[in-house]
Amino acid sequence: MFNGLALVTAPGRVMTPRALSEQLVATACARLAERPARVADIGTGSGAIAIAIAIACPNVEVWATDISGAAVALARANVRRHQLERPRLRPPWRPPGTGTGARGLNRRNLPYVAASTAAQHPDLVSEPVAAVFAAGDGLEPYRRLVDAAAIQLADGGALLLQLNRRVVEASRSELPSLRAAFGNTVAAAA
Repeated sequence: MFNGLALVTAPGRVMTPRALSEQLVATACARLAERPARVADIGTGSGAIAIAIAIACPNVEVWATDISGAAVALARANVRRHQLERPRLRPPWRPPGTGTGARGLNRRNLPYVAASTAAQHPDLVSEPVAAVFAAGDGLEPYRRLVDAAAIQLADGGALLLQLNRRVVEASRSELPSLRAAFGNTVAAAA
């Protein structure tokens, strides 16, 4: 169960939704309230966040994508399971383009753990490596996401991230500060 929804999961193939992601849904829904908006759930996994937002926020247009074809297929199955027309799913890494006016970009479980530290995280051993571990310091996927959000977010939009077991929220005007907090690109470890 995730946010009161029964979802099909695929441990080892697609990141398993965690309770912390329910906090991300609550933060997104509080921010969106009753107004029409667009949300892009990038790294959707099983579709848990996108589906929960689509159900809780009927005025929101939800898009979801993932780098994993298996994740996109599982998310589609979960959308059908809940008899939804939304969220709309896109093939791997093709979020809505510039100018779509996305109100918020939700990024769930983007890889942020340095691959070189994998042995220190036994709680993540059953998760897909590409969903959890990244090269170098592990933050490059977030750097790229923040840079893209600076272009794609509408005025008044926000970027919501789940990072280091907490939810991080930044309005479009706060993105430069968030990007600076992630530092410069670190060369990938060989």
